[in-house]
Amino acid sequence: MQAIYAARRERLRRAMRARGLDALLVSQAANRFYLSGFELHDPQCNESAGRLIVTADGRDWLATDARYLDAAARLWDQERIFIYGGDAAKDLHSLLRRCGGRVGLEARGVSLAFARALDQAGAGPRFEAADGLVEHLRRIKEPCEIAALERSFALNHKLLQWVEGQLEPGRTEKELSWAIERFFRENGAGELAFANIVAVGRNAALPHAIPGEDAVTENCPVLIDVGCRVDAYCSDQTRTFWAGDAPAPEFRRTLALVREAQEAALKKMRPGLSLREVYALARAVFEKAGVAEAFTHGLGHGVGLETHEAPSLSPRAEGVLEPGMVVTVEPGLYYSAWGGVRWEYTVLVEEGGVRIL
Repeated sequence: MQAIYAARRERLRRAMRARGLDALLVSQAANRFYLSGFELHDPQCNESAGRLIVTADGRDWLATDARYLDAAARLWDQERIFIYGGDAAKDLHSLLRRCGGRVGLEARGVSLAFARALDQAGAGPRFEAADGLVEHLRRIKEPCEIAALERSFALNHKLLQWVEGQLEPGRTEKELSWAIERFFRENGAGELAFANIVAVGRNAALPHAIPGEDAVTENCPVLIDVGCRVDAYCSDQTRTFWAGDAPAPEFRRTLALVREAQEAALKKMRPGLSLREVYALARAVFEKAGVAEAFTHGLGHGVGLETHEAPSLSPRAEGVLEPGMVVTVEPGLYYSAWGGVRWEYTVLVEEGGVRIL
């Protein structure tokens, strides 16, 4: 894997040189892991396990604090590990001033307080926002990433086949959520990709419902949106089931429209199609049926080291589909009176179209 990480940093270096950057301070945890293999997760939102400094001349640094020295030394040349103290910004400034006069920051990955402290630490490099450089590389998955995603999605499919038989009257959303987490972990997942969404009845109208005490009844919709992480890569799939043997007419009609909208997009998806057009293909089905106002979110997003990453499939998205992209296709319709339906596949863009993972 070290050769793969090094090759990724070389591709990043080419993008940096095109921007005229002498160095890039990588602060986003997933970007740091993508480029070095070090720490996929930070402990919490206000604490960092470390930062990676990628330089145009190839003399890169892994910067962290003393707690992580041993972990860093297991995968990085110890002579290129920089240990900072309690004032991380001041210490990093002393290192960055040796890396060149123009340094990019992942502005969305640092706090305003940290950016100000870095800028005020003394004379040195000029800092500028340089978001998206690593994310742009991550959009196109390498063969080893695709293999990990395939393993992650295989387990997700296994879970969704199993869980349909667990939708018994009286079982609460919380109980089902815990059963799902246990299934994932007992069958090879390292962790959840994101917090389970289990929504019974009217709660299915909440796209990001939080599992609570509501229970499955004799006849009701149950929306389940779940993902696991296998070998560092996430899966993400949604299914909306009907618990019982008498699906309501509005559920049947809504499910049929959602699946039709999804199929309309899947049939046309191929390299070169604009990301906006993918969204428009699905929305057109809802517009024709007069229900587009119930489609309240984008059609999809990238999946990889993170559950939500570039690119997005939305009316504001820039760019086109490219081979190697992995994106969700998840149209949904939501009605506060009775619930809603979402159906999600994640697909790999290939030369001739897409393949469902």
